[in-house]
Amino acid sequence: MTPPSPSGRRPVILITGMSGAGLSTALKVLEDLGYEAVDNLPLALLAALVDQGDLLARPLAVGVDSRTRNFTAEALLARHDELSARTELDVRLVLMDCSDEVLQRRFTETRRRHPLATDRPVADGIARERTLLAPVKERADVVLDTSLLSIPEFRQIVTGMFRLGGGPSLHVFVTSFSFRQGLPREADLVFDVRFLNNPHYDPELRPLTGLDPPVAERVSTDPDFPGFFQRLTELLLPLLPRYNQEGKSYLTVAIGCTGGRHRSVFVAAKLAEWLAAQGYPVGLSHRDLDRSRPPTAP
Repeated sequence: MTPPSPSGRRPVILITGMSGAGLSTALKVLEDLGYEAVDNLPLALLAALVDQGDLLARPLAVGVDSRTRNFTAEALLARHDELSARTELDVRLVLMDCSDEVLQRRFTETRRRHPLATDRPVADGIARERTLLAPVKERADVVLDTSLLSIPEFRQIVTGMFRLGGGPSLHVFVTSFSFRQGLPREADLVFDVRFLNNPHYDPELRPLTGLDPPVAERVSTDPDFPGFFQRLTELLLPLLPRYNQEGKSYLTVAIGCTGGRHRSVFVAAKLAEWLAAQGYPVGLSHRDLDRSRPPTAP
């Protein structure tokens, strides 16, 4: 039998969101984690599914979205409130979100029709669905924006948020990023390292990244780096146990610089190494490393 949530109650996750934002992928990840995953369930059957005998002790993840028959935000929130009132259940409402531009590109690339615009432009379906889900977004326990996430990053985040069983309950995900590309929408804490000396202006270092020893040496020998990193870890050291005490299962720390290639990459990797040494499960990603790659000569 799959272990229960840390609260001792049976986990029930209700997942909804924008079509194309990754709901099906999230359900597959949750299934791999040990949840009974059910997609596109009519809301009228939700209570019966929760009470079904052979699933009574199993964690449950249910996908409910605009494809579902007679779907409305009000009906979903009503079912959510009914289940949340049951003391034996640990119910969380998760909404998968994504920017309109990325959603439209995904539908175009896969040549799929939008479920709310089968005979109209995809943009019309996206706009209609966003309006439909607005009340749910306001009430959701978790809003996960997948606009800039790779599949491995997405899996790491879902795993960190909803994994089952024992072990440390707080999972930390560290990502580097470029301020030019915008803030990571999933970030809980953001640190700006643009004050450090920039290897970009050294022609020999420019083609390299923060994962290469010459760049790491350049950044780490900045006179202000040792003090900054010490204060950063001193800040996080007491915060992490408090997040844990408050029941937060997943924390995303974002480290940004101008191009997302040198300083932020080095600092993020060093911070992930420090966090692992403190005993926390850590995920590491460099969101804009490939985007910032300088053009090669013809």
